[in-house]
Amino acid sequence: MRVVVVGQGYVGLPLAIRAAEVGHEVIGYDVDTARVKSLAAGVSFVEDVSSERIVAATDNGSYRASDSARDCGGFDIAVVTVPTPLTDGVPDLRYIEESARTLARYLRPGATVVLESTTYPGTTQELFAPLLEDGSGLAAGADFHLGYSPERIDPGNPVWGFKETPKIVSGVDTASLKAVQAFYGELVDTTVPVGSPKEAELAKLLENTFRHVNIALVNEIAMFARHLDIDVWQAIDAASSKPFGFMKFTPGPGVGGHCLPIDPSYLSWRVQRELGQNFRFVELANDINGHMPDYVTRRVMDAFNTRRRSVNGSRVLLLGLAYKKNTGDARESPSLRVSQLLLDMGAEVRAADPHVVETATVDPRLVRVELTQQELAAADVVVLLTDHDAFDYDLVTEHASHVLDCRRRLSGPTIEVL
Repeated sequence: MRVVVVGQGYVGLPLAIRAAEVGHEVIGYDVDTARVKSLAAGVSFVEDVSSERIVAATDNGSYRASDSARDCGGFDIAVVTVPTPLTDGVPDLRYIEESARTLARYLRPGATVVLESTTYPGTTQELFAPLLEDGSGLAAGADFHLGYSPERIDPGNPVWGFKETPKIVSGVDTASLKAVQAFYGELVDTTVPVGSPKEAELAKLLENTFRHVNIALVNEIAMFARHLDIDVWQAIDAASSKPFGFMKFTPGPGVGGHCLPIDPSYLSWRVQRELGQNFRFVELANDINGHMPDYVTRRVMDAFNTRRRSVNGSRVLLLGLAYKKNTGDARESPSLRVSQLLLDMGAEVRAADPHVVETATVDPRLVRVELTQQELAAADVVVLLTDHDAFDYDLVTEHASHVLDCRRRLSGPTIEVL
C-alpha cells in the first residue's frame, strides 16, 4: 500500500521506516526542509532508527522523505504524527489542523487516516474528522476509515522498541477499527483494540499522567528528605524490595520530552473546559516537576556558598542536555532550563552531550564542549543532569572538584546527590 506518514520526528520516523521494511511504499512528509534533506541523504537524528536503515529503505525505493504536499497524493493509509504543544497553557492543535487540511485534498474513498499525535479525548471525532470531511467532501466511516492510535515511543529503550511495544488501536466504526488494526498488525507484535478513539486518547493521557504524578511525588519527597537528613535514594531502594503494590520512580532535575511536561495538561484543560472542574493531581504535579530546575539551581548556589563563592563569574559544566539518558531528544528538557537560569545569574556555563544534535532550543549563550579532563578540572561545579552511558564517570569522579549528581550515578567525597 501507499502510506503517508505526516511528521518525521521521534514518532513518525520509526513508524515510516518500519512500514517501509514490511513492504509498503512510504512517503515521509515533513514541512521541515532541513530535516527532509538530512533524511534524503540517509542521515538519522533518532537513536531508534539507524542511518543504515534509512539508506536501505531509500535505496530499495520503499521510503522517500519529502517536504512537498503533492507527494501525499494517492495514499491508501495516512498517519499523522505531528507535535501538539501547549501555547500559553492551552492545547495548540494547529499542526493537526494543517495536516488534516493537507490530507483532505488527497483523500479518496476507501482510504484510511490515523491520528497518532497525543491530544485530549474527543479530538479525532470532533476536530480531525470534520476537517477531513470538509476538505474532501467524504464522510468518515461511510466513505473513508478513520481511527486513533496513540504513539508509545520510548527513545533509547533497548527492550521495548516500536515493534515490541503493544499498540492501542481504535476506529470511529467497526470497519475503521478493522482497517487500522490490520495496518498496525503488520508493524507490531501486539495490537490492543478499544471501543472508540476517545478511549484510546484517554488511555495515552492516563499513561503519561500516571508517570507525571509519581515522579512529582518522589521529587517532592527528595526535597523534604534532604532537610530531614534522610537518604531518599536508599529509602526508595528499600521500598522497591516490596514485590507488590509499589512501582519504583526516582527523583531528577525535572521532566522533559513531549509527554510529561505537556500531555497531562491536555487532560486537565479538557476537564476544566468541559466540566468546569480542576484536575488537581495534574496541576500539583505540574507545579512540582516544573520547578525542579529551580531547585537544582538553588543546590548549585548552595554548593558555591559553602565555599564562599559566587555563581556570577564561576564556571559550571553541565553533563547532559537531553531529557532522557542515551537519547538526543532535548524537547522540553529540564537541562535547558537549568542552563538558562545559571546563565542569567552570570555563570559561565558549558555543556557536554554526545547525543544532542538538533540545537534549535538550546540557549545560544551555552558553550558546547566534549567531556574531557581539562573541562572537568576547569569547572567550579559539575552538574550531572542526564546520565548517558557514554559519559566516562571515572573521569568525572577523578577530576571534578565538586559534582551535583541529579541521577545518583556517582559516588565519592566530591559528590553530592539530589
